[in-house]
Amino acid sequence: MPGLFSLEGRKALVTGANAGIGRAIATTLAAQGAHVVCAGRRSCDETVAEIAAAGGAAEALRLDFADPMAARDVFEGAGFDILVNNAGIIRRADSVDFTEADWDDVVDINMKAVFFTTQAFGRELIARGRPGAVVSIASLLSFQGGIRVPSYTASKHGVAGLTKILANEWAKHAITVNAVAPGYIATANTQALREDPERARAILDRIPAGRWGAPEDIGGTVAFLCSPAATYLTGAVINVDGGWMAR
Repeated sequence: MPGLFSLEGRKALVTGANAGIGRAIATTLAAQGAHVVCAGRRSCDETVAEIAAAGGAAEALRLDFADPMAARDVFEGAGFDILVNNAGIIRRADSVDFTEADWDDVVDINMKAVFFTTQAFGRELIARGRPGAVVSIASLLSFQGGIRVPSYTASKHGVAGLTKILANEWAKHAITVNAVAPGYIATANTQALREDPERARAILDRIPAGRWGAPEDIGGTVAFLCSPAATYLTGAVINVDGGWMAR
């Protein structure tokens, strides 16, 4: 009999699963028994191969969320009951120099696509009377302002807000909606920070855990939020940050 944290018999879509946090989430869900569809604008074949090599079930799907409606036809009749909104981008510039194109590109992928992908997922589950779980990847900048990333900060505040409104509306349908706010994780998005000695030292000095996070640090929390153990947990934004926000 499946345990409290098992995802046996579940089917998950993980966006941005080709690398970094998305890849770690996909492999963790598969390790708990989920059939994982790994979606991204770049090939997710390496993620699928890693899951298969470990004895899990996975497949790849090309989706480019530069079109925020890219997933509108993905869910109908497909049997998904888990959605992880991980795909995202970041652009850096002083706010006085920030361009409309960089604003729109980030907000379209990080917030607009999250809403319309989740809408399509929820619409399918509600129509079929099925329970499910949504987990979106938020950020410490869902709570803080940051510097030189105005569109990213706005989009991640938006993800936190969408998490709460959808949780309110869908709890009666047994669909949980939560978010995970990673701290400073060693991925491509933080490479510029890690390569700046002054910024990297300032960041490490504030993290009580004393290290940058690894993508794998996020996977376990996402898997928990998708599991039977978390069916009464909804509308939460959970920090996985080595203690950064507690400092």
